Amino acid sequence: MVENVIWPAAFDARCSRSDGRRVSLDLAIEEPTVDEIAKAVQQVGYDAVIEREKSYPREHEQRGYVLVKNADDATKSDLLGAVAAYLQVLRE
Repeated sequence: MVENVIWPAAFDARCSRSDGRRVSLDLAIEEPTVDEIAKAVQQVGYDAVIEREKSYPREHEQRGYVLVKNADDATKSDLLGAVAAYLQVLRE
């Protein structure tokens, strides 16, 4: 069973690559929340668990993260790209 941790910084347009952004700027959005990420993960077809009391090591604020379970059939890069596409649809 593969579990992937997805931090909001991975999709944040305000973050640079060195600050933790994992998707390109055209897929990134402003200040994503763990609730939006969890909803997008579920739309992609995986189970999502939200951990709110955690902070990304390069950030000081606690934004939490989303734990994606049973993602055996996708690489993390593929998962992040699919979730980023759904995040953009959710924001429209």
